[in-house]
Amino acid sequence: MVNEDDSIESQDIAEDQVELSENAVQENNTELEAEIERLNKELAQAKDQALRAVADAQNSRRRAEQDIEKAHKFGLEKFVGDLLPVADNLERAITSAGTSDGDIKAVIEGVELTLKTLIDALGRHNVEAIYPEGEPFDPQLHQAMSMIEQPEVEPNTVINVFQRGYTLHGRLVRPAMVVVSKS
Repeated sequence: MVNEDDSIESQDIAEDQVELSENAVQENNTELEAEIERLNKELAQAKDQALRAVADAQNSRRRAEQDIEKAHKFGLEKFVGDLLPVADNLERAITSAGTSDGDIKAVIEGVELTLKTLIDALGRHNVEAIYPEGEPFDPQLHQAMSMIEQPEVEPNTVINVFQRGYTLHGRLVRPAMVVVSKS
């Protein structure tokens, strides 16, 4: 009889051990699943951070390239601004000489050629003159010095240009100083 009780008791112990090991396996599986979930979240965060870092690097590179391009394009802006009064003075010299006698004619031709050379040199560097006479007034390119009533001209039309304006690669260096018609 001892054997039978021992065998029932050992069977109960074996069942308890199986139940304990099943519980341990379930706990272990739950812990492993939680660990896998945590690692998957960390992986997703690391991927996100890596993608953001790559995007930031590309954006920085693109901004640097644009800055370099603008520096090349508009690096001459200040120099051009310094040269424009020279062109204005040459134009004034030609205008003030008007129709003079033969002695000054050669000097006027020399000044005209000098002005043409300067304007051509500026043009090679994408500096373009704005001479808007007869065009509609554009406040982004023109500076109105005065307004004059002119019934035969449409309102807000440039009727006279005091001083030419200039652009460098399409960017305004100096606005044209103009007289505008009013109604």
